[in-house]
Amino acid sequence: MFPLQDPGISPNGTGLPGLPALRQMVGALLTFSLVLCVAAFVISAAAWALGSFNSNAHYAGKGKTGCLVAAGAAVLIGSANALIRFFSNVNLG
Repeated sequence: MFPLQDPGISPNGTGLPGLPALRQMVGALLTFSLVLCVAAFVISAAAWALGSFNSNAHYAGKGKTGCLVAAGAAVLIGSANALIRFFSNVNLG
């Protein structure tokens, strides 16, 4: 019905002051988040092991879930740059 028109705007890496500092803060946040994922994975694995050892199905199940969530979060965090780069190059026209 209405054709998509290109407004002629593209990302600009020098448009705002402080952009290098923001990139550095986001990089530190990525590192901090991955360290938290490792800690969550270790704690969940310990809960899974203790729950299995003590025949407590609830703790074992919660430990399994925690391991999967921590691993999934680490995959998403680690691939954030690639995902954003891929989807920002999608053309709709």
